[in-house]
Amino acid sequence: MSAPAVPFGTGPLSRAAALIHTLLTVEVLLLATAAPGLAGLLLLGPDPSNLPLAALCLLPLGPAVSAAVYALHHRSRDLTDLHPARAFLRGWRLNAVPALRLWAPLLGWLTLIAFTLTHFTATGLPRWWAALLAATGAGALLWGAHALLLTSLFTFRARDTARLAAWFLLRHGRTTLAAASLTVLAGALTVLLGEALAAVAAAPLLLSLLHAGRPVIAETEREFTA
Repeated sequence: MSAPAVPFGTGPLSRAAALIHTLLTVEVLLLATAAPGLAGLLLLGPDPSNLPLAALCLLPLGPAVSAAVYALHHRSRDLTDLHPARAFLRGWRLNAVPALRLWAPLLGWLTLIAFTLTHFTATGLPRWWAALLAATGAGALLWGAHALLLTSLFTFRARDTARLAAWFLLRHGRTTLAAASLTVLAGALTVLLGEALAAVAAAPLLLSLLHAGRPVIAETEREFTA
């Protein structure tokens, strides 16, 4: 007795091809929408005095990353029904302003911490303050990962998203740990390969973050949406 035929576009190879196509499309669109800021970032020197300008260059990255998360979350597994570009552009339209409301303050806070640490000897503060600032910056980054997932996939007020992200930071330790691992990996790629080459890995890293954040997404859908 012959096995039932698998419809075209739903087999393992088709799903793999659909995933690769989606990742490549989202990567290209992410880099295109963030390109003005990334180009300026590449022109800046490594001097700490350039940190405020670097923060300004990174502003377009927040909405671009949010749109990428939206597109990856809504991706189709069917090779015959792929619209990653449409999903990305829809995510950008929906999330650009909400993402900036969270991304801009986070970026400003991280810039302030980085500027203080690079000029720490001039502050006259005890050394343990530097460790405290570094830990605060790391916590802010992990909070930002949770906030990114929430603001990309749900329509909440900025303050509600901020509170939920802080709550999930400790409630879902595995997701937070995964976000920390991905942050370290992204930092290592940037140091080893440079900003331009590291940016090429953005889509796979965001897909990994989305996969790790499934418990957060499921609980938000169950407890905080109608």
